[in-house]
Amino acid sequence: MKPAPDRQRHHRRSIRLQGYDYSRSGAYYVTLCTQDRACLFGEIVNGDMQVNDAGCMVTDAWYSLPDRFPTIDLDAFVVMPNHVHGIIVITDDVVPSNNRDVVGAGLVPARDIAPARNVVPANNRATTRVAPTLGDVIGAYKSIVTVQYARAVKRRGWTPFRKRLWQRNYYEHVIRNADSLNRIRQYILDNPRRWNEDRYNPTVREAKA
Repeated sequence: MKPAPDRQRHHRRSIRLQGYDYSRSGAYYVTLCTQDRACLFGEIVNGDMQVNDAGCMVTDAWYSLPDRFPTIDLDAFVVMPNHVHGIIVITDDVVPSNNRDVVGAGLVPARDIAPARNVVPANNRATTRVAPTLGDVIGAYKSIVTVQYARAVKRRGWTPFRKRLWQRNYYEHVIRNADSLNRIRQYILDNPRRWNEDRYNPTVREAKA
């Protein structure tokens, strides 16, 4: 007997911009939340985020992303009890990694497929390399954190998660200009002290139910 179809999975609405090329250079604001909004990364104490060992690992994994993806740069970032907020800047190969002036990814949707870039290795044989997309970066991050967290559940007794560590999808926003960038930076920095109003806070959700 075939299993019943997962209607939620087949009817899940994508929150990505249709036709947008997420390998384009620019700044992107992202939010990733744990499955069931489980508070696994620490707690808020007097408006400050007190990360536990898992929160430290999540932070270290984030800041190691440019080692895996040399064409990205990182901006503001915060770990919360059950989610993370961060800004990822995808740069062109010719843009120095410390260039903070790359803001926005343009107003015109680009090709659906990431452009292939010509690369000439040491043996002088021409080849191509597909530019990483925002989804590639986020997918790698979620995978790295999940593997390390699952290993620590077995070896160090960290709180187990149900089925998966992260929610299947994630929130993203293309940052269009410097004003928007500064507002989002401030929102990220202020996030811990606004935890009592945060929609990701399970206590807030229960109070509104």
